[in-house]
Amino acid sequence: MYKLDGTESLGIEFGSTRIKAVLIDKDFNPIASGSHTWENKLVDGIWTYSLDDAWKGLRDAYSNLNEECNNKFGSYITELSSLGFSAMMHGYLPFDKEDNQLAQFRTWRNTVTAEASKELTELFDFNIPQRWSIAHLYQAILNGEEHTACIAHLTTLAGYIHYMLSGQRVVGIGEASGMFPIDSTTNNYNLDMAEKFNSLPKVKALGINILDLLPKALSAGENAGHLTEEGARLIDPSGKLKAGVPMAPPEGDAGTGMTATNAIAVKTGNVSAGTSIFSMVVLENQLSRVYEEIDMVTTPVGKPVAMVHCNNCCTDLDYWVNIFSQFACATGSQLTKSEIYDILYESALYADANAGGVVNINYFSGEPVSHTTDGRPMLVRAQGADFNLANFMRAQIYSTMATLKIGMQILEKENVTIDCLMGHGGLFKTPIVGQRLMAGAMNCPVAVMQTAGEGGAWGMAVLARYCVDGGSQPLDEYLNTMVFANCQSSVIAPDEQDVKGFEEYMKLYKSALKAEITAYENM
Repeated sequence: MYKLDGTESLGIEFGSTRIKAVLIDKDFNPIASGSHTWENKLVDGIWTYSLDDAWKGLRDAYSNLNEECNNKFGSYITELSSLGFSAMMHGYLPFDKEDNQLAQFRTWRNTVTAEASKELTELFDFNIPQRWSIAHLYQAILNGEEHTACIAHLTTLAGYIHYMLSGQRVVGIGEASGMFPIDSTTNNYNLDMAEKFNSLPKVKALGINILDLLPKALSAGENAGHLTEEGARLIDPSGKLKAGVPMAPPEGDAGTGMTATNAIAVKTGNVSAGTSIFSMVVLENQLSRVYEEIDMVTTPVGKPVAMVHCNNCCTDLDYWVNIFSQFACATGSQLTKSEIYDILYESALYADANAGGVVNINYFSGEPVSHTTDGRPMLVRAQGADFNLANFMRAQIYSTMATLKIGMQILEKENVTIDCLMGHGGLFKTPIVGQRLMAGAMNCPVAVMQTAGEGGAWGMAVLARYCVDGGSQPLDEYLNTMVFANCQSSVIAPDEQDVKGFEEYMKLYKSALKAEITAYENM
């Protein structure tokens, strides 16, 4: 039986619906995990999470992990070789000089910074998405929010958790690239853009220097401090976990997704599909111009990445599965939720390639990529549509990737080449289905690794391990030779019928967006 010996590394990721902890051994194998379910709330028009809920969730996920360790290995965790935290990307968390939170945590899901985003994009000649920290800050300044005069520090959820556990105000460079634009030649914030921002009249009036507010940007492999005694008690109130653990730079879920799918090198790409969906493509050459649908971010070591981020993916689909689960329960069925997911997903394989004229719009919130400012989930079908279970489910799965396709078509026109997309996240848990339909939708081979189900928390654990034993080796080389050398993956090439069917579905989908806009303007 495996014995815990302190050589293990721990990665914990604060996802949109789940806080997950994954413990890996020295060979990168996940040996135990724990999780906690949580959900964002719409408070005063802002999608947010309470930081108290973040700490409760962290302790619960870690406690569940610890109990699994005790059950499997006969002991609790006392020592770790390394530790790392990641979270849903970017957003807005401002604090004063006494570390008091000045405004509710504004997550990636919010689309309330259009004015700031547009003005900064024009100022920098660089796309500033609405969810980025700098867009939220400038929008708050434009709105005249009083707290902007008191901001001493600005960070993200991952950066906040890391600071409270280590005392270090740092973030990984991938996460930093969603706070403020990065200069990949220096692996630091873009100084010219910082100067332009500081010179804006309303910013200047507040005496703000953006570089003083932002956390230090660190590349993967750099030491980001150590777990303090107070930090250890925040994670493990029982007192078993010892302080002094080396900590990796905290990353966003985009960076951990790239790591978890070995998509760090040029011409590699990955697609993460869960509550939100986004693709990351490591660029060979810069794009010819600025696109508001394409975010320019970086890998965890600072290489430029084109990102297509969509706010909505599996949430609406999950609600529909819940309906089927409730029906199954009402009939006395003993099917588990997981079995119901598999049955429904697999039915989509027997659908018409174009979903038979059934269209689903899965928008709970606005989508900048499709230029919608709000969302109302909506199922519609064309006259004479073949409305059956298989087509219904294919329309549901297609809807999770439809907005992503709009952005990826821009990269196609830019002649960006991708050898293969690595898929991970909940959409790919049922074997073959999500992978095959994604391959058809993107017209590109899609690979899924054995470790894909562990997701970003496993990727963060790998980055934590890299921090203590691989920092002298380039990250892509480390992943290829140490982490993924013997990793098995399945690759599905696009099926011609699926490619054509999805193109037909997209025509209906785009026309249905007019009805979506009418829905949220009138409901």
